[in-house]
Amino acid sequence: MEALKVWSSRPRRHCFSLASSSPPPTSESYLPVTFIRCCSSSSTSAAAAPKQGGRDIISSALSTSTSTSDRNTIHPIRLKKVEELRSKGFEPYAYSPPPELHNPLPPSSKTSLISLPLPPKPAPPQPISATNPTTDLQEKLFYLDSVGIDLIPLLTTHPPLITTSLSHIKSTITFLSTTIPLPPPALNRLVSLCPEILTLPLSSIISTITFLLREAHVRSHHLHRVIHRRPRLLTSDVKTRLRPTLYFLQGTIGISEINKHTHLLSCSVEDKLLPRIEYFNENIGIPYSDTMLIFRRFPSLFCYSIKENLEPKFNYFVVEMGRDSRELVEFPQYFSFSLENRIKPRHRRCSEKGVCLPLPAMLRSSEKRFLERLAVCCDSSMPMRNSPFWYYTHGDD
Repeated sequence: MEALKVWSSRPRRHCFSLASSSPPPTSESYLPVTFIRCCSSSSTSAAAAPKQGGRDIISSALSTSTSTSDRNTIHPIRLKKVEELRSKGFEPYAYSPPPELHNPLPPSSKTSLISLPLPPKPAPPQPISATNPTTDLQEKLFYLDSVGIDLIPLLTTHPPLITTSLSHIKSTITFLSTTIPLPPPALNRLVSLCPEILTLPLSSIISTITFLLREAHVRSHHLHRVIHRRPRLLTSDVKTRLRPTLYFLQGTIGISEINKHTHLLSCSVEDKLLPRIEYFNENIGIPYSDTMLIFRRFPSLFCYSIKENLEPKFNYFVVEMGRDSRELVEFPQYFSFSLENRIKPRHRRCSEKGVCLPLPAMLRSSEKRFLERLAVCCDSSMPMRNSPFWYYTHGDD
C-alpha cells in the first residue's frame, strides 16, 4: 500500500480510510485502503497510489507549489469521495490528535511523523572475576596462618572478612607489625579480640595512631603497650569516641596525665562514664566534688561494673564493716580488691582480734605483712600517761 501526500495550508485534522472501488482478491486477507493526509507546506512531494486488481487507484505527482486554484480543486474532490463512501455504507475514521497536538501548526511548518521511543538497551553483563572465591579464601587462610592467626573462628565473629581482599589484609598486617610495631603474640591477641581491624581502612588506623601520639601524648616506645592493653582503641573512631572522651577526662574529671589512662579513651561518656558518676553522687550520697575527687584519684573505677562490683562491695562496706563513706574518698582503690578473697577474710580476722585497721593497711599489704601488723596491734600494751599516744587515745582523762 502506498500513500498520497496532499499539501494544503489547512492544518491536519482527519485521516480518512477509503476502500477501493474493486473488491480485493479472495486470497488476500486485508482491505486495501488509501490514506489521504492534508499537510501544510509551500512545497510539494510526489507519491504513487497502490495498484489493486491491475487498476491504478490514484496516480499523480505534485511538482509545483500549491496555488489557490489547486486547493479549491482538491477540497471538492475530497468531499465527493466522503459522500461516495457514506452512500456505500462506509464511515470515515476521525483522527483525534494527542493533547500536545491540539494547537494547530503554523502555516509555514511541515508535518512530520511521530517517532516512537526505542526500547532501552539491555545492560551489559557484569564482567566475571578471574579470581575464584574459593582460591582467594584459601590464600587468606594460608597467609594469616603464616603470621600465627587462625582465620576460621574470625569468619564466625566477623563475616565481612570473606569479601575483604588479600592485598588489604596484607597491608594492614604489615603496618601493625612494622609501624607500631606489634610482636606476633600481641598481633594475634589484637586480631582475635577485634577482627574488624582487618577490614577497616588503613587511613582510619593511621588517624588513631596519630591521635594517640599527638593528643593523648603517648610516647612512641610505649605505643605497643597501649595497644596491647586496650586493642579496642584501634577500632574506635577519633571524632565520635576518642576525642570526646579525652576532653571529658581532662576537662570535667581533671585527669592531667591522660597517657597513663589511655584504656579509658575507648569508653563512651554517655553509656559508661556518666552512669558511674551518678551512682556515687546520687545512690551512695557522696557530694559531687568528692565524687570527682574519687575518679581523679582512681580513674580505673570507670571500668568497674556497678551491679557486679560497686554495689556488693559498697553494701558490705556499710553493713558488715560499719565504716564511713568518707574513707572511700580517701581510698577509692577499695573497689579494686576481691570481695571474697581479700576484703571479707581480712575484715573477719580484724573483727576477731578487735582491731580496726585503716583500709590501705588492711588491704594493700601482703598476707605476711598483714598478719605481722595484726599481731603487733594485739600484743602491744597500753601507752604510758606521759606518752603522746595516751592523749591521742584517751584525751584528758
